[in-house]
Amino acid sequence: MNNRFEALKVFCSLAETLQFKETASRLAVSPPVVSRVIAELEAWLGEPLFQRNTRQVNLTEFGQQFLPQAIQLLEDSERLFTPGKKQQAEAVAGLVRVTVPDLPDEDTFLLTLLERLQPYPELVIDWRKDTARLNVVDQQIDLGVRIGMPADNRFIVRKVGEVREHIVATPELVKRHGQPADWQALQQHWPLAASIDANTGRPQNWYLNRELQFLPRKPVCVSNEISTQLQIARSGRAAVLLLDWLCRPYLENGELVELLPDLPRTAWPVYVYRPQRTVTPLRVKVVFDTLAALLQERLAAPNRS
Repeated sequence: MNNRFEALKVFCSLAETLQFKETASRLAVSPPVVSRVIAELEAWLGEPLFQRNTRQVNLTEFGQQFLPQAIQLLEDSERLFTPGKKQQAEAVAGLVRVTVPDLPDEDTFLLTLLERLQPYPELVIDWRKDTARLNVVDQQIDLGVRIGMPADNRFIVRKVGEVREHIVATPELVKRHGQPADWQALQQHWPLAASIDANTGRPQNWYLNRELQFLPRKPVCVSNEISTQLQIARSGRAAVLLLDWLCRPYLENGELVELLPDLPRTAWPVYVYRPQRTVTPLRVKVVFDTLAALLQERLAAPNRS
């Protein structure tokens, strides 16, 4: 066996998932590789670690006793090889690819992030704006930000906050059309803006909560940019469904007002993610932690609630 520490990582991952296919996906290897590594580890230990049949995989009694020792050894080795501050700064070098949706105060957000990464001058950030669901492996994405429920359990995910959406319009538009009595009146009688789904190329539903979604009828403006949607709302041309971190300042200063404020809204989780890998470079961990901390600060700010 070439690397017993890597074998222990495979063992601990399989002990968590109890699925060879899932473990292979997490570690970005094939299921036969997982089987081979476990077989080699069992041969070296002289004891079976798992009981296998066609339906399930379970730890043996020896495997249950061995697991906490393996976890402890991996944690100890991680601490042992964690470099000091100076060495760490030198070790955090190379390219990190990041994909993000529209973020609050994006210009100042990116500026602050880069300022916090100044101790790592050899770090190269590849910053991509994309609202489509990317193939993380094909695009070689190291980490990203997403809004909504995580759809892939192969990711390491850190929740940093929640956002809600609001239906907003200018006071002048409300005067012309009157406050809608319900969502049906809004859909049928109000000028609405539609947002294009980057994955399908089609207008997407206004998703207000689990029980209520509808598609804007004959939208007067269509856009695939959330910042453009904000300008449509501010122009008074249409009512728009916007994330609170975009529209909150304009609701507070009276430039926009909320329609149907008593309608229940889904709270969307915001999370930072990175792919499960056997070895994650230190540069990726540093950017992941820095980005997550900054985004959590922004979402916790009073004007983002």
